[in-house]
Amino acid sequence: MSRARMLVAVLGAAVVTAGMTAGASGLAQAAPRPAEKILAGSAVPFTSHARPTGEVPGSLRLTIQLWLKPGMAAAQRFAAAVSTPGTSLFRHYLSPAAYTARFGASAATVRQAEAWLRAAGFTGITADSGRAYVRATAPVSKIDAAFRVQLRTYPGSAGAHASSVRLHANNRPVSLPASLAGHVLAVTGLDNAAPIFPAEVAGPASAIRGSTRTDGPKVPCSHYYGQEMATGLPQQFGVTSFPTFVCGYSALQMRSAYHANWVNTGKGQTIALVEQGLTKDMFLTLQDYARANHMPAPSPHRYAELSLGKNTCGDPFNIEEQLDVESSYDMAPGANQLVVGGDSCDRAEEGNQAEYDADIAVLDGAGGHPLATAASNSWESGTESQPLSQTNLVHAYLVRAAAEGVGMYFSAGDGSGVLEPSIDPNAIAVGGTTLGIGKTGARLFETGWSTGISQLKNGAWAFQGEDGAGGGGPSVHWAQPAYQKGVVPKSLGTTRSAPDIAADADPFTGINVGMLNLSGKKPVFFQESIGGTSESSPLVAGMVIAAQQGQRAPFGFIDPAIYKLHGTSAFFDTLPLTSKSPALDRGVECDLLEFANICLGPTKKRIPSLTTFDDQNPKMKGYTGQVTLPGYDNMTGLGVPDMPNFIKALRSLS
Repeated sequence: MSRARMLVAVLGAAVVTAGMTAGASGLAQAAPRPAEKILAGSAVPFTSHARPTGEVPGSLRLTIQLWLKPGMAAAQRFAAAVSTPGTSLFRHYLSPAAYTARFGASAATVRQAEAWLRAAGFTGITADSGRAYVRATAPVSKIDAAFRVQLRTYPGSAGAHASSVRLHANNRPVSLPASLAGHVLAVTGLDNAAPIFPAEVAGPASAIRGSTRTDGPKVPCSHYYGQEMATGLPQQFGVTSFPTFVCGYSALQMRSAYHANWVNTGKGQTIALVEQGLTKDMFLTLQDYARANHMPAPSPHRYAELSLGKNTCGDPFNIEEQLDVESSYDMAPGANQLVVGGDSCDRAEEGNQAEYDADIAVLDGAGGHPLATAASNSWESGTESQPLSQTNLVHAYLVRAAAEGVGMYFSAGDGSGVLEPSIDPNAIAVGGTTLGIGKTGARLFETGWSTGISQLKNGAWAFQGEDGAGGGGPSVHWAQPAYQKGVVPKSLGTTRSAPDIAADADPFTGINVGMLNLSGKKPVFFQESIGGTSESSPLVAGMVIAAQQGQRAPFGFIDPAIYKLHGTSAFFDTLPLTSKSPALDRGVECDLLEFANICLGPTKKRIPSLTTFDDQNPKMKGYTGQVTLPGYDNMTGLGVPDMPNFIKALRSLS
């Protein structure tokens, strides 16, 4: 899993309104042929500065998707009304079929797209049941001709999230027949840069080659905050002793910290976990995890998987899926869980076409209803500089999700700054915190996740910079939605701000995740400490699913509702750490592998290091202005749910 890092990209001086957008790519391009139109925002950013290394073989077959425009203006008005307390439509959602009939692309548009693709030599042409896209396959030679582009290869780069992958992409924006272009939001499937998977691992790991140091104390990790202490360290914050990093909180510790009870467990509700591929023996792992964490045994009748592919290309979401399933189970053990596995063989459109399709499958639903009423997405498609058409297609289905009563929860990222889709005004952006849980399960402190790392060198702490942070900050693309007005301080910007809500995510105060080692003759269960906003997103989605238990209607897109709860007891206010905070709450000692920020047990060769909390500041490389504050802040949003009060408040809005 790669860490989600970014620098805020400047798209221009003007901020567009929150809705469908259009704009020129700014890249050199061939003039369209007569009766054709260039699809704005369809160029891939890395092609503007990377020199192509060759052409994609014309015989290579790729599967593309034409994403069709719904009636966006009317759909957005409806989505806002059904999500906003006090309106006559509040929580009166549409079924998938009703949404398609009322706002979706027309059946005639679908037929037009299918006919054009067929005439261009595409095969395997199918339309999504909700008319969100038309899917088709063709060799590259026919794709080039149809879209008036050349698919070329490019060297991998960290900027394209694929430093070890040979990339391919269209060398210029695509062109479409003018009669069809006005109905198309985006074309996906033309490039293959890797997606962003926000996830952090901070647990025992195999050794990495490189020189190591062994000076400093040897201490074990802590099973609760402050259990073990590292002493005799160089002075920091006026002390020479610090707690060791947390081995990984248990399910019961997390439930205790957020005041979960056994009355509201999500019974009768369904949560979807959106993945790429499916992890082998996931339910068996969940059973072992529940047993090891003294949780109720999961029921096979409340667990299901939906694979959108043949599941033959491995599972890049392996650790991710286990984290998602288990942490959502921690908060809602009585709910139905649906793991939706996008086709892991589908590496199209920065690897995200598979995730888009998984989200769409939830919204297409079955039996007249969406497949779930909350979906946790532990992935991000890119920065705000991603192709504009890609931003638009996701925005379209997020509006649809709100209209159907499906809450779309997105990890806000594991490095400072803003990512899509979490910054979208119809996404529920989940940020991260650093959480101290004491011996009895009590909350000791909780602050915004923004850690700095210092290493012991020559008997002193040498600051190394940011070691991870929950994503967030002001958008350069989306206007401030109505629900944030008067809540987000003007000092944090006057555009859409992320995140909206938060939960534990710091890997140094992370959660124990159960996994199966399948390398031997029989599976062996083990647990490893993991953090990141990939932890916080399913935690919060699970809390909301627990709150929905017994309700007339799901809570759907909760942002307009929860911003009305600003400053109430529904949230623990995650406060900044200051010079007046206890020194022992301001950081942990962690023995690191050199060249890799991975904590080790006491017997490994290591570099003694100090991880300091709530440490984002202008001196840190990549600083984006995020800050933890009383009330709303762009590290943790409104705060973290105090579950009994949070549940009561959400229900009272009905």
